[in-house]
Amino acid sequence: MITCDFAILPVGSETTECKDYVTAAVQSIKDSGLNYQLTGMGTQIEAENLSELYEAIADAQEAIFELGIGRVYTVIKIDDRRDIENRTLAAKVETVEEMLE
Repeated sequence: MITCDFAILPVGSETTECKDYVTAAVQSIKDSGLNYQLTGMGTQIEAENLSELYEAIADAQEAIFELGIGRVYTVIKIDDRRDIENRTLAAKVETVEEMLE
């Protein structure tokens, strides 16, 4: 399982408000069928392989361009762990929560 945290920033918009851009990007990720979690500072995705992950992020970027933005800046953090099966986003959180108890 590959997990990713990413944020797409529109460059050159006339306002500091990003909700329309975030909504378009997240809708694109939702349409991909991949498991995702929206956070206050980005979006997290689970993918089986890098190809489907990169395709989902490319589609999210394209969704921003379709809103008339001429430039986007994307930050991507990927955890491609192959030594443990099914290391999902939820499993990572559960591990830390168990340790906090």
